[in-house]
Amino acid sequence: MSRTIMITGATGTVSTLLMNALREAEVNLRVLVRDESRAGALREQGAEVFVGDLGDPRSLTPAFDGVQDVWLLPPNGPRAPENSMNVLWAARRAGAERVVRLSAVGSAYDAPTRSGRLHALSDAELERCGMRWTILRPHWFMQNLLNEAGDVAATGTFSLNVSQARVGMIDARDIAECAARVLLDDPDRHHGRTYTLTGPRSVTFDEVAGHLSEALGRKVTYLPVSDDAKRKTLLGHGVPEWIADMLEEYAQAYVTGWGDFTTDAVAGLLGRPPRDVADFVRDHAAAFTPDA
Repeated sequence: MSRTIMITGATGTVSTLLMNALREAEVNLRVLVRDESRAGALREQGAEVFVGDLGDPRSLTPAFDGVQDVWLLPPNGPRAPENSMNVLWAARRAGAERVVRLSAVGSAYDAPTRSGRLHALSDAELERCGMRWTILRPHWFMQNLLNEAGDVAATGTFSLNVSQARVGMIDARDIAECAARVLLDDPDRHHGRTYTLTGPRSVTFDEVAGHLSEALGRKVTYLPVSDDAKRKTLLGHGVPEWIADMLEEYAQAYVTGWGDFTTDAVAGLLGRPPRDVADFVRDHAAAFTPDA
């Protein structure tokens, strides 16, 4: 009998890629969306869609009936632990067997970022939830570079407030494939495991600029900026203040060398090396061109 997998955060980057990775598998995909207007496209992909709000526990009960496995990805924000708690409560009451949760790199009670400390609360709750569980803690997403694509296309430059930090960044496609591998394996195989997912090497953003230059056939330059300058840019683009502050905390941590590491977790799960940033920029070169 096919297992039913509930996908939360269904319209986000990783969950979208996860659904793609699971499309050919013999599972029943169920997704939770907050907005009914987003449901149509997901139904066209063959998913069973429920509308619910992670902030409203009463809206979640029917969505989890008959679910065996849960992909837990609450929105990033100050209410993330509450949202995670509501999902765990709904899943447990419905008799779900396993939860695979997307946490954050360096999640800990003493993490240098508010996001990491909030994730630590939810990680700890998951570990004691009474269901089988696995935690994935991915490093900085290569897909974050797409936020700089407009500047690269227009000016041949991009600016971040991380100085010359080295970061073991990972392609979100690898995160999704690792999540799919865990969800498709026997529930006991990865129970109680926490995997910190990284790319194959730590790189500076000068190196990223070099790979962009090679992929695009024109010079791309990385321009380090101050925290204040980057925060002003983010707020100018409508990024919520809480998120802008959180991103500044991550940047400050990376400058200290906090992100300069890699693991072999992706290779261990997938049986192949993770994608390199050079692979990522080649695959997404069109996004960085002036006519994108």
